[in-house]
Amino acid sequence: MNNVRVFRALFPVFILFFCGCDTNNLVDNNLSMPSHNWGYDRKIKAVIDVADPAQPFNVYFKLRNTGNYRYSNIFVLLHISGGGMKKQTRRFEYKLAETDGQWTGSGSGNLFTSRVSMITGYKFPNKGKYLLEIEQNMRDNPLHEISDAGIEISK
Repeated sequence: MNNVRVFRALFPVFILFFCGCDTNNLVDNNLSMPSHNWGYDRKIKAVIDVADPAQPFNVYFKLRNTGNYRYSNIFVLLHISGGGMKKQTRRFEYKLAETDGQWTGSGSGNLFTSRVSMITGYKFPNKGKYLLEIEQNMRDNPLHEISDAGIEISK
């Protein structure tokens, strides 16, 4: 009977340990791109509810591109709205390949994955719900050879 009690007490710990669950992650959204084409109209969205404006948040951009992607970089826009604040938009550029053509993301076959920081230690001005949206900001519409893109938000 003692073994059953020990098992019940330790089971949640094992689940957290073996799942590799990150309790700091609030959002981890990915959007698959049809036919590997990312159009301006396909925004990656995340909604978070901020209970404590003093709490800092980190926002990451995630991207999966094929080896046939024709650029060495990508420009994206991050829009933040809600919580009674005026909509903010920031533009980011991320390097995806070295000058020698070597992709900077981790690769598996012809698919390369990048996870890069957008904002660290960001404090939302008020309590409330906020919408964060990422859109591609390259000249090509749609942007070819993008498998999927995502947003991750953590404390």
